[in-house]
Amino acid sequence: MTSQITLAKESDPSRDRTGRRGHPWLTLFAVAIGVVMVTLDGTIVAVANPAIQKDLGASLAEVQWITNGYLLALAVSLITAGKLGDRFGHRQTFLIGIAGFALSSAAIGLSSGVGLVIGFRVAQGVFGALLMPAALGLLRATFPAEKLNMAIGIWGMVIGASTAAGPIVGGLLVEHASWQSVFFINVPVGVAALLFGLFVLLDHRAEKAPRSFDAIGIVLLSGGMFSLIWALIKAAEWGWGDTKTLLFLGASAVCFAVFAVWESKVAEPLIPLGMFRSVPLSAGTVLMVLMAFAFMGGLFFVTFYLQNVHGMSPVDSGLHLLPLTGMMIIGSPLAGVAITKAGPRLPLVAGMVATAVACFGMARLTPDTGTLTMSLWFALLGLGLAPVMVGATEVIVGNAPLELSGVAGGLQQAAMQVGGSLGTAVLGAVMAARVGHTFGDNWEKAQLPPLTPEQLDLAQKGVQVGIAPVPPGAPEPVARAIAAVAHDTFVSGMSTAFTVAGLVAVVAAVVACFTKRGEHHAAAGAGAAHI
Repeated sequence: MTSQITLAKESDPSRDRTGRRGHPWLTLFAVAIGVVMVTLDGTIVAVANPAIQKDLGASLAEVQWITNGYLLALAVSLITAGKLGDRFGHRQTFLIGIAGFALSSAAIGLSSGVGLVIGFRVAQGVFGALLMPAALGLLRATFPAEKLNMAIGIWGMVIGASTAAGPIVGGLLVEHASWQSVFFINVPVGVAALLFGLFVLLDHRAEKAPRSFDAIGIVLLSGGMFSLIWALIKAAEWGWGDTKTLLFLGASAVCFAVFAVWESKVAEPLIPLGMFRSVPLSAGTVLMVLMAFAFMGGLFFVTFYLQNVHGMSPVDSGLHLLPLTGMMIIGSPLAGVAITKAGPRLPLVAGMVATAVACFGMARLTPDTGTLTMSLWFALLGLGLAPVMVGATEVIVGNAPLELSGVAGGLQQAAMQVGGSLGTAVLGAVMAARVGHTFGDNWEKAQLPPLTPEQLDLAQKGVQVGIAPVPPGAPEPVARAIAAVAHDTFVSGMSTAFTVAGLVAVVAAVVACFTKRGEHHAAAGAGAAHI
């Protein structure tokens, strides 16, 4: 099956004279600038949350909404945003996403109340959703098949670099400027991406691009995604057996079931279910969920381990994670080369095996583990994740028809969001269960003063994130004993969580056996004559 592409600006004189517009590597550079803005924001804001809480007098729930509002908006909007790119062109969608994200960032920095911050964070999530699938759609349409893996590898390298830079840049900005500067930094980056994109990006339109919208499908999918992500976010607070958690999970299941029935009947569905007849595409999607489960769910505890158990500052903890993100930066383009030569199956299986070994290794960390040992496990994890980030993305986007590349890009990003949320929620529940099972006994064995049920419950919540419940004015020996119990209990829970993450990675390695190279259409690189 071959799709024809209409290049919306094929006759643009500037392209004919200079080869600038639609040039694949310039397109990659333009896309990378925009992606930096979104991925940097994903980690930089976490460092600013305490300063926002103090400055605006926000409650803990309001601070959580600064993150949850962004996550919900992003997850709910991704696939619909990909469809918009397929319908109106990825260039336009990408540029609107860039402009909206930068403006939302500026508005957050100018906000005087936490309600406004939350509102504009939701807007950031929506515009980020417009941007990310469009970026993959542009790469898919611009690069020929033999160069696409390398392009996605560099794209993954940019994501790794900006993710690594987030905590460090955020810590420096908050410490030496203000929390507002964390958002203002997106403005010059957004302006640069917008101007460069206006002059470089070429709009590619597939002949069979959708001409209508599946409004009912959008409502059903959005409702299902919202209910699922919201249940995962709140499960730690409500409890997995709580009625509210079960209601949202049930609502999600109903929405997805009705969505599947509706999509099989509508003329132009939001997600043609026929896409999933492709075993490699389906395997790539499941693989992305499992990879994000192990990676994001496990990494959630590493930051608490570094800061609350080892007593590091946010900047120091970011620096200690550089072996992980550094290997992702180095490994992503190398993985692109390997996947181009050997196909995705072997690198993906090897990557998930390395990820599993790293997770089992991190399950052996102790409160006294040194930097060298930590760095070795972090580096192995980054090395394992690199081919999966590149290969699974190429498998999903490459095995989808060109006219659905935006939907495929949205599906890839949505799979990451669902996997990350699921990993954080499930591994958080594993941690809570382990702490609840062992903390009381450990406290008693250390011959510390007895705790009331209320004190025990409050102490356990702190221990779940590595905080030692040392009361003010406690004698030094007692404080040391409490810290030892808290940190040992936390590390025990983290060990159990990483063991579960490692088992998930093993399952992902099996799933990777069902992947294969994307069935790129011959026309996919029609605009890529200037490589």
